Amino acid sequence: MSIAVIYGGTRPNGNTEYLAERAVKGLEAERIILKDYTIRPIEDLRHSEQGFQPVDDDYEAVIDRMLAHDTIIFATPIYWYGMSGLMKNFIDRWSQTLRDEKRPHFREKMAAKTAYVIAVGGDDDSHLKGLPLIQQFQHIFGFFGTRYDGYILGKGNRPGDVRKDQRALLLAEQLREKLSLAGEK
Repeated sequence: MSIAVIYGGTRPNGNTEYLAERAVKGLEAERIILKDYTIRPIEDLRHSEQGFQPVDDDYEAVIDRMLAHDTIIFATPIYWYGMSGLMKNFIDRWSQTLRDEKRPHFREKMAAKTAYVIAVGGDDDSHLKGLPLIQQFQHIFGFFGTRYDGYILGKGNRPGDVRKDQRALLLAEQLREKLSLAGEK
């Protein structure tokens, strides 16, 4: 089993990154930090005669890195009750990849993957207010047939706050154990 963690935050060593790192501590995992790449927003040309056009950015390199793994952890801060813009741009571009002749089996490859979501928000009840984000990921993974195997919603506004969220920390430890056992099979 190989793991990729896709980070959608912009704050170095932020709460989301901290929680995700707890979940993969001691495990071999490729870290894909979206803020380190240029991924342009999608220009939706799927219904036009010429279709999607090539885009001069880093998206193709990032999608190929993700596709090389069978377990993917999407780690995003909760911004305005949804995923970060970096994460949204990346996922929006999947529409283009679905029609990419260089990746004709994208949907099938996504169906063979297992996915998790780790998200941290600053609201007092972020465990509840983060649920629409979780549902959005459920729909995305359902579209592809990706096995959605769980999520962690943490609370943290200021840097380091998530360290006080004992529930989220315990869930991260449990996920790490689950991933470790799956890797031994």
